[in-house]
Amino acid sequence: MPRSSDKNKVSSEPPSRPRTSANAAERYQALDLVSTLVAVLRIDGAVVFANAALETALGQSRRTLEGIDFCAFFTDPGIVRSALEGARGQDFAALRFESSLRRVPQDPLPVHVNVACVEQGGDVLVECWPLEAQARQDREERLREQALANKELIRNLAHEIKNPLGGIRGAAQLLEMELPSRDLEEYTQVIIHEADRLQSLVDRLLAPHRHPHLVGDVNIHEVCERVRSLVLVEFPRGLEIRRDYDISIPEFRGDREQLIQAMLNIVQNAAQALTERVAAGDAQITLRTRVARQVTFGRQRYRLALDLHVIDNGPGVPETIKERIFYPLVTGRDGGSGLGLTLAQTFVQRHHGLVECDSVPGRTDFRILIPLP
Repeated sequence: MPRSSDKNKVSSEPPSRPRTSANAAERYQALDLVSTLVAVLRIDGAVVFANAALETALGQSRRTLEGIDFCAFFTDPGIVRSALEGARGQDFAALRFESSLRRVPQDPLPVHVNVACVEQGGDVLVECWPLEAQARQDREERLREQALANKELIRNLAHEIKNPLGGIRGAAQLLEMELPSRDLEEYTQVIIHEADRLQSLVDRLLAPHRHPHLVGDVNIHEVCERVRSLVLVEFPRGLEIRRDYDISIPEFRGDREQLIQAMLNIVQNAAQALTERVAAGDAQITLRTRVARQVTFGRQRYRLALDLHVIDNGPGVPETIKERIFYPLVTGRDGGSGLGLTLAQTFVQRHHGLVECDSVPGRTDFRILIPLP
């Protein structure tokens, strides 16, 4: 009896199955490292994979999201379905639009959306950038570029000032020795005094770039307590500095002296802005420490970060300088040098961190973010 042909044989192997969640998680696990909200969808819109950032934003676990129609999470699901249909018909390589993600019980989250086809497997990649996060990233980018520009400007300007300054002071001293009358020394002393004042300013401008970065174990609460005691010595009456510490924050590697100086500059700046409240006896500064989880700053996502706030109940930063308070020589106080916040930003950035400011009349909040191990 002739053998039946192979093509007529019934295979004993089980039919192919759709990818399991374990397979998808293994294939797309690298997406957990990015800070944008990412979902991988089947062509019908069902979720195959959701990264950690999307889980956090929606408040739902990856396991819960798998298999759900992702279009339903948008306030305008029709535009997302149209994008998926375009992907199915290969009408585009990538499509961008704006929409909002539903978050119960929170308000919808406005996002930029990018829809693109995955080359292998026929899946669709949907990336969402929160508009707030985009604005924050743009602000951080400006601060970083500003800090780099400030650094070059300060170094060049300081060196250009320093050489003629020494000549001016020396000439004034020689002139003083040749004066026919001691009564004229008043004028040469003015020259010498002002030259010394400018020299001191130049030294402060160059200070962050002269001292090496000495790294050791840092307890942030020891830093806070040192700064608190120093400021209270300067303002013994009328000012209360409250503590609101999270004692579980671990030690981290950093330059303790630079962090003390950075915090001291910020807290002193707050105290000096509270002059009227200090006189009235109701000035308050709060030092608050927390751990921020899964935060993004400086174009990087960090699992843990120090979230340190210096909050005062002063009049707020003047609107005229609010966008420039970290620029050198910008100050809203008579007699201020305008270097304190610039140096604070420089020292914190040396720790891969960032200083931000949110200010309204009655409440100014300086926030320091530094990565934790």
